[in-house]
Amino acid sequence: MHVFLAGATGAVGRRIVGLLIKEGHRVTGTTRRPEKAEFLRALGAEPVVVDAYDRERLHEAVAAARPDLIMNQLTDLVVYDVAANAKLRREGTRNLVDAARAAGVRRFVHQSLGWIYAPGDGPAEEDEPLDLDGDAARRSLVGSVAEAEQAAREVPETVVLRYGLFYGPDTWYAPDGLKAAEARAGTLVASREMINFLHVDDAAEAAVLSLDWPSGAVNVTDDEPAPGTEWLPAFCRAVGAPDPEISTAEPADWARRGVANRKAKGLGWAPEHRSWRDGFSAF
Repeated sequence: MHVFLAGATGAVGRRIVGLLIKEGHRVTGTTRRPEKAEFLRALGAEPVVVDAYDRERLHEAVAAARPDLIMNQLTDLVVYDVAANAKLRREGTRNLVDAARAAGVRRFVHQSLGWIYAPGDGPAEEDEPLDLDGDAARRSLVGSVAEAEQAAREVPETVVLRYGLFYGPDTWYAPDGLKAAEARAGTLVASREMINFLHVDDAAEAAVLSLDWPSGAVNVTDDEPAPGTEWLPAFCRAVGAPDPEISTAEPADWARRGVANRKAKGLGWAPEHRSWRDGFSAF
């Protein structure tokens, strides 16, 4: 299969390239930085330098590639800027979907988030409603994710990967990452908010398997949702940081539940890093 991979040099994207090439697929990978083109070529991909905000250039790139499938792994996570990442999810996805439709591409894989479900009992399943009725900040986040997912579904066959919180090499949650630096500075506070983590290697594996999955949303997370009061002390120990401050504040209703990954397992995927406990201890 010929895959047009948007965001091919990101923490997950670069791993996807290697796996796709190993499986015999052809990859056209995008980067907005010209100096990354040779990196993609060395991985075995055909690089295309294009900014996802440049609609005209993106249309040209997709039309020239004529791929069988477009995979959207666009993120803006170099620095901690939630607004910039939300903007890229909305506008970059919109431009990529329009380019796909103009080129007649009928299959699309879209990176999304797993912590967007409305409050409820037990881990959230894919058919449950999204949390569009929270406070302003929550509505803004979930709204931008929902908008991007809706755009992605305009392509006839679309798989939406609702990922857990990334950790591992090249992420914020790595020994040399942003959150490790904050932990060592003593600025992270352990709350009771539930988190499902996902190692970047497991995220990449799911993305490659999703080439053959039926259309629909799929939660892709580890097996152990946990509150910050459990996982953050373990993370701090793993990166050589002092124990974090423990918050006694009650979490928001949506933050009291994790996410279920049963559907992904039924489709043949299972995380190699089944728990953040094992993943952190391997740092």
